[in-house]
Amino acid sequence: MKLQMKPVSKNKTTRELIYEELKKAILTKEISEKEILTETLLAETLNTSRTPIREAVAELVKEGLLVHIPRKGFQVRKISRNESNQIIFLRQTIEAEGMKNLSSTIHIHQIVEIENVVEQQKNAMENNDRILFIELDLLFHTKLLQFANLNVFEQVLHEMYNLTLLVGHHALMKEGRMKEVIIEHKNIILALKESGNAEEKLLNHLNITKQHVMNMSEE
Repeated sequence: MKLQMKPVSKNKTTRELIYEELKKAILTKEISEKEILTETLLAETLNTSRTPIREAVAELVKEGLLVHIPRKGFQVRKISRNESNQIIFLRQTIEAEGMKNLSSTIHIHQIVEIENVVEQQKNAMENNDRILFIELDLLFHTKLLQFANLNVFEQVLHEMYNLTLLVGHHALMKEGRMKEVIIEHKNIILALKESGNAEEKLLNHLNITKQHVMNMSEE
């Protein structure tokens, strides 16, 4: 039987477009952490009605990128030094365990997959697309946990996704950091290929990221 239905449109909704625009502005620091956002201000700025604004903002609050200020509006979530330390500590603990599991079990097709992610990161760097770069960075790290069959740890890392993005963008603001990340990722892959010190390479990578984040918070 042939169903009489039209193909689903792939065009993005107004809410989705607003969500993406706001998220980009948050992560690239176009919106200051001190700025108070209101539905009216955003609707006027983006030339749209308040309904899709309200829906997009609600999603960003749920994801932890915006916080609600009672009777005022919304602000960009500020990641404190203490929170940054906690995020890095959790990542070090979770991902180091992944390396222990993965070092002796990784397959060649999995190596190829993460090498492809690093190649995409290189392209993002050349296009100065920091948002895509940090999303690929997260993909690189979650792939390692996925390949290590640590699905609960992978889920935890995904739940820290937006906090990781906020922290990651602070670190990537340093000139040349994206290139360093690619080199560090390649060193991790090389260690996995040679069944070497992959855990050490990973922890070194995260420690360098932590130092950049701490330096940014002091400026």
